[in-house]
Amino acid sequence: MSASVSTILDHAGYFKRWLHEQALPLWRIKGFHGEECGFVETLDLAGEPTNVNRRGRVHPRQIYCFAEAGSRGWTGNWQPLVIEGLRYFDRVYRRSDGFYGALASADGDLIDASFDLYNQAFAILAFCYAAKVYPSLQQEMAERASRMLSALRQSYAHEHAGFHEAIPTKLPLCSNPHMHLFEAALACEETDGFEQSAWRSLADEIAQLCMSSFIDKESGGLREFFNADWTPYEGEKGRIMEPGHQFEWAWLLARWGERRGNEKALTHAKRLFDIGEANGICGDRKVAVMALLDDFSVHDNLARLWPQTEWLKSAIRLAVLSKGEERARYIRSASNAADALNRFLAVPTLGLWRDKMTADGRFIEEAAPASSFYHIVCAIYELENCLTIIYNNS
Repeated sequence: MSASVSTILDHAGYFKRWLHEQALPLWRIKGFHGEECGFVETLDLAGEPTNVNRRGRVHPRQIYCFAEAGSRGWTGNWQPLVIEGLRYFDRVYRRSDGFYGALASADGDLIDASFDLYNQAFAILAFCYAAKVYPSLQQEMAERASRMLSALRQSYAHEHAGFHEAIPTKLPLCSNPHMHLFEAALACEETDGFEQSAWRSLADEIAQLCMSSFIDKESGGLREFFNADWTPYEGEKGRIMEPGHQFEWAWLLARWGERRGNEKALTHAKRLFDIGEANGICGDRKVAVMALLDDFSVHDNLARLWPQTEWLKSAIRLAVLSKGEERARYIRSASNAADALNRFLAVPTLGLWRDKMTADGRFIEEAAPASSFYHIVCAIYELENCLTIIYNNS
């Protein structure tokens, strides 16, 4: 067994223990306060909840985390967090049109009811994972997801492909919420009871939009911001390419390409990964940074936790789809990504994390955001999934 293989196996074992023995119990007890109060936005570095306002996206992301953990055999009392979490999310954030608002106070007052495509994507993901762990809710969750997709198409569909951020059009249009709709569609299309053809069609639409418009035809890098016709947005904003999103789209396109037998998607996925790894990893700190420009120069040298998880997910998924030295190379990269992630998890109160590392390698002292848990949980279970595939087939 090579050193990198041994290292990634060690990381996988440690991450699973950290998640099941420390993080999930801590966030179960301190991060959720029942149907009346819902999920907290942050825990301070002593592990105590803060009283700050709560973004709408936090609730479906936490529902996903605990539903997925329950399906993976975590024996903590996860069930109320799914059921009561959904009730709180509906009661506080759900608007009269069925979409979800953006921000509420800790007391449960909706203080920003504005539409954000990003938040609707996570609502759909929560419906999907609730259905996975509660067969009794399958029909209801499938119908709710379908209604939301229909409403999105009716009210926000872009005339070419994808969706607007607002009607009338609000610019720039963004690739990021489409990425999470893509993720939700891939989950829904393989969930019993969900309308497979509709979700498959959405996944295909977004994959093609990504390959035709989000990805630059010359460099192969993925842009963040666009004009109304899906051409790159003007000025510096239109030049931004985030390494974390090169990795995250690589992970999604690799999964979609494998399912559809689409070699073009796999080629794009590998190119996106190469761009992120070659240009988005700080040589000194060995972590993925926040943003590049379209010439691949560093635009924002801050390092946040979530790009490390996407680096790990994409590397290990591409390892599954490779052989020989190419697979070994992706496994080495996955080991490096796991090292980077570990640095953010190394806090005195086990089960918490740091979110931001400055250019000189210092971490910013601030509360741990609950929203990061979604990235962490997904990365840990994806690592487990992929290593199981690799070593069952070796």
